[in-house]
Amino acid sequence: MKPCTSSQKHIITIIRTNSRNQEFKKLVNLLNSDLANRDGENHPLSQFNVIDDIKHVVLAYENNEAIACGAIEEFDLNTMEVKRVYASPEVRGKKIGTHILLELENWVKELGYSRCILFIGMNQPEAKRLYERNAYMQIQKYGKLAKIADCLCFAKCLGSGAKVGS
Repeated sequence: MKPCTSSQKHIITIIRTNSRNQEFKKLVNLLNSDLANRDGENHPLSQFNVIDDIKHVVLAYENNEAIACGAIEEFDLNTMEVKRVYASPEVRGKKIGTHILLELENWVKELGYSRCILFIGMNQPEAKRLYERNAYMQIQKYGKLAKIADCLCFAKCLGSGAKVGS
């Protein structure tokens, strides 16, 4: 566990886990509900939100309660895709999303990758601000997202990592 302090002097504990973690599953259900409210139940992006076997998940806890999450999955030999970043509504504005992103980025570098990519729906202005505030640049839609009209894609270079065995 890694303790950190948000800008509001709240003690936040960050842990690394995987998608089998029940707290992660609860937070993802809340995220899915939020996205369904914003975008509709059958939004085309929902097909990319599967969490069955994600090996790299980060959870933030405050007072022993899971309040935020995020995950990464390999996209290609140099790139990890950031997925399922979510903070409970009651902790938004406390920079917890930044703590989640920083821990994910550290993990990406430890694993030997040099770049993060991600996508969000057009109806997620808070997410757009989070990524822009953390030096993510909007990029052309990639891969499976190329034909989906109402999404935005972002990327951030983290340095020149080289995977062991590459």
